[in-house]
Amino acid sequence: MSKFARVMRFVVASALVPWMTVQPSFAWGGDGHRMINRLAAKYLPEDIPAFLRNGNALDTMEYLGPEPDRWRNRAEPELGDAQASEHFIDFEEVDILGTLPRKRFDYIRALAQAQVAHPDMALTPEKAGLQPYVTEEVWQRLKVGMREYRHLLAAGKDTKPAETAILFYAAWLGHYVADGSQPLHVTSKYNGWTGANPNGYTTEHKIHYVFESQFVTANIKPAEVAPLVAASQPKLLGDEWTDYMSYLRHSATLVEKTYQLEKAGGFNGAGTPEGKAFAEERLAAGAIELRDMIYTAWVRSADPVEEYHGS
Repeated sequence: MSKFARVMRFVVASALVPWMTVQPSFAWGGDGHRMINRLAAKYLPEDIPAFLRNGNALDTMEYLGPEPDRWRNRAEPELGDAQASEHFIDFEEVDILGTLPRKRFDYIRALAQAQVAHPDMALTPEKAGLQPYVTEEVWQRLKVGMREYRHLLAAGKDTKPAETAILFYAAWLGHYVADGSQPLHVTSKYNGWTGANPNGYTTEHKIHYVFESQFVTANIKPAEVAPLVAASQPKLLGDEWTDYMSYLRHSATLVEKTYQLEKAGGFNGAGTPEGKAFAEERLAAGAIELRDMIYTAWVRSADPVEEYHGS
């Protein structure tokens, strides 16, 4: 894949909408992100503080679901360029590293070393992606915010500022978790099949937008996804990084299925029952993972820590 194609990965994905007149959609589109965030908050367990589950929380989570995509505009090029690669990871490329390091800069150094050894590959962070790293970092922000809320509550102080921060962190986290449930966000085949193509999958640069934005907006309703989320019991995660990587890896196993469904007309117009069920399952998977990550952050925020005092 050319360098130009990699730089333009999301511009191409949104090519069906005029850039300067419509906010571009990059990941599930606004409707999918709003749906995932709201459903995650709606089905949080009752031992989560009420400010994360009430009507205001659901509305705030829903509104902020697309927020990181609002930062991706040519009017703010530095902001857009700095975080564009945080929405995806291309496992076909980064798997050359073996087990991925947990920290962003260790990963970047490992990519640089691999790039020297494999100059024919696209192994810069901008092209390989940073998706799990921003997710882990925002999750940790959420946990810190929840810890501060606990401290304020115990001291009998006003918790409203901490509640505001927590809702923002939870919604911000939701965007990337939602990205991770969309199979085309974990592959270099993100918008048209590349490489050997014996099954004749589409190579046109439109599957990404058609699936996650056009099809979802036209055909998928929150009421149809909600039962899938409700049927899954909230889970306290063990190691959140390991769990999230498994979640991304599962999404990666569905890349070819996404192309198979597209080839069968699964996302054309009203689509097919199989295409609709697939989109609903992926949206529900995003909401379930987000709910469990928020719940885990809340429980872990009670763990004792050595406070930072500037040394």
